[in-house]
Amino acid sequence: MKKHCIILILLLISTNLQAQKKIENLNFEIIENNFPKNWNIFGDGNAKISVDATEKQQGKYSATIESTEEKGFKALAFTPPENYAGKKIKLSGYLKTENVSNGFAGLWMRIDPQIAFDNMKKIGLKGTNPWKKYEVTLEMSPENTKQIVLGALLAGKGKIWIDELKVSIDGRDIGKAKVFEKIPAKVELDKEFDDGSKLSNINLDEKNRQNLKNLGLIWGYLKYYHPNIAKGNYNWDYELFRLLPKLKGNSITENDKIYISWIKNLGEFETTKIVSDDKNIKIKADLDWITSSGFSQELTELLLNLKYAKRSKINYYVDFFDQVNNPDFKNENPYKKMSFPDEGFRLLSLYRYWNIIQYYFPYKNLIEEDWKKVLPEFIPKFLNAKNQSEYTLAALEIIARIHDTHANIWGNNKAVNQYFGERYSSVKVSFVENKAIVTDFYKKELAKETRLQKGDIIVEVNGENIDSIIQKQLKYTAASNYPTQLREIARNLLCSNSETIHIKFLRDGIENSASIKTYTYAEIANDEQKEFFEMFNNDVAYLYMGSADSEKLPEIFEKIKNTKGLVIDFRSYPSDFVVFKLGKLLKPNSTEFVKFSNTNNTQPGVFTFTPSLKIPGTGKNYYKGKIAILINETTQSSAEYHTMGLRTAPNAKVFGSTTSGADGNVSKIMLPGNISTMISGIGIYYPDGKETQRVGIIPDIVVKPTIEGIKTDKDEVLEKAVNWITN
Repeated sequence: MKKHCIILILLLISTNLQAQKKIENLNFEIIENNFPKNWNIFGDGNAKISVDATEKQQGKYSATIESTEEKGFKALAFTPPENYAGKKIKLSGYLKTENVSNGFAGLWMRIDPQIAFDNMKKIGLKGTNPWKKYEVTLEMSPENTKQIVLGALLAGKGKIWIDELKVSIDGRDIGKAKVFEKIPAKVELDKEFDDGSKLSNINLDEKNRQNLKNLGLIWGYLKYYHPNIAKGNYNWDYELFRLLPKLKGNSITENDKIYISWIKNLGEFETTKIVSDDKNIKIKADLDWITSSGFSQELTELLLNLKYAKRSKINYYVDFFDQVNNPDFKNENPYKKMSFPDEGFRLLSLYRYWNIIQYYFPYKNLIEEDWKKVLPEFIPKFLNAKNQSEYTLAALEIIARIHDTHANIWGNNKAVNQYFGERYSSVKVSFVENKAIVTDFYKKELAKETRLQKGDIIVEVNGENIDSIIQKQLKYTAASNYPTQLREIARNLLCSNSETIHIKFLRDGIENSASIKTYTYAEIANDEQKEFFEMFNNDVAYLYMGSADSEKLPEIFEKIKNTKGLVIDFRSYPSDFVVFKLGKLLKPNSTEFVKFSNTNNTQPGVFTFTPSLKIPGTGKNYYKGKIAILINETTQSSAEYHTMGLRTAPNAKVFGSTTSGADGNVSKIMLPGNISTMISGIGIYYPDGKETQRVGIIPDIVVKPTIEGIKTDKDEVLEKAVNWITN
């Protein structure tokens, strides 16, 4: 009997340990400081969030969100404490609304990172409505989930009550759902080099540089082409550190034998016949190096045979985002604790980045140099870096070599900030007529103390002339084309780590000098926002896409349907994705406007076209006025995509200058030392296959600002467009 009691106690302890953490207060009944316990707030509006003991669906309380502002949103958020096994998760609950306008009310739920999301925006719950039950259901992906967040929100003006929320998974209450237990991949159990690669003084003579190039080629090829690595059976970062010492000082023949043994030890794999859609191939995988690198016949045959390996669509190191299919490099360890990685990790950083570009960059054909020659060029730059700054700049330099405006070092990187300057002047600078021109000020009240005026030509900064600064910064300026590089250089031109910048400038041909104060970003940040819609002289409508709001489009087009023309200004980043909703209003018939290219894990490096995408038409009630679309070098990514779609309208012309030339959903890449960068993850093309990357959107009518126009506060692009509409 005693033995059975002990077993029972052990079973109870075991069951208790495996039980999920308790979920409480989905019904808002537990209150602390007039606020529901376990709930959080986020959003950009100033709405009031509290509990209401008078108006409720059940129990003692409901939660309420109330806003008097037409812009912004506020959300209540609850984060369940576990990741759960299952296929579908459903959030249900009761909502009541009062005078909701300029937005919508709804339940919302999100599965991170970027797995699924719904906020009832499509339902468009507005106005005044009695208590009613609503539901939001999402497809789950437990193996990829980091957290689930849910709640309710109010966008715009009005009031919303929320009560009696319930969450179920596959029809079962979340309190009884099974907690997902992720089985770690073998790669995650390998901890040998967590504290360092144990590599130093790597030989950089000509012979070993060639060996290091070959190692980078083979290591990356195996990472993406060998099925057993794709399964997560090997920590491929650490396998590099194990292999490299074995290659030291060997002849090519000896190294070939080491590679052969290495590859054979990775295990057997099935082969399959490659079926390629040749007519839709945009880029072929660059694998000619296998036969041209002078490897032994046995090693060459081993590598060639790997081309035909039967690969799963799933690779531990690379996944693809749903629907869009841009790559997700989700399991690349950033090694955050290494502010300045050792030699082995710096070499890993180069190999990781170089091979991602080699196999997953859709615009590799536009790099305009043999990417294989870039690898040996950067080996000494990464290995010889003496500190964090030199290492980061080496990374920034190779990132700039792919000529993609999406590719920079992002995330407030300390080394990059210190190189360009952590403090900002209050002066906005742009290159106009190939000169650095003062075009505006971030804060008007700071303009006077600078002694500068719009139209002033800056010729020297801290004793260095502008041409010299441009030449020095170009190799660290990641952008798709030269005008966009100048855009980025202009932004950094008056940055400094000092509190003062000394400049020389020309005004009316006379040289002057000035000392300009610098500020933290917070001190010069300007939150002013232009209105989405305005009218010019009752004949011309104007849409500023930096404030785009799809909810307002029906009302706007009812007001402007009889106007002579419409100006759509894309000289900013669209705040809402409206290409289809807005495009439909401008067109009578459906029209193709874009097609994509992407790769996959079955044939990494092979990029194929997808069928062209169409914008539907709205029939005879489409907008019949002239349409002027405004662009320049700040028109980037989504703004370029929108321009491609909207210019297919029958009465549309594009005004301005060449755009940024960086389109396609971005994919994030992490490098050792917690360096964060990105690439354009899919290719974007016109329906006939014509390039947009690097080329940008070419205007129908070229109009560029002039120095004289800057001086007199003229928007010459806008003036030209309005003149075309009204004449």
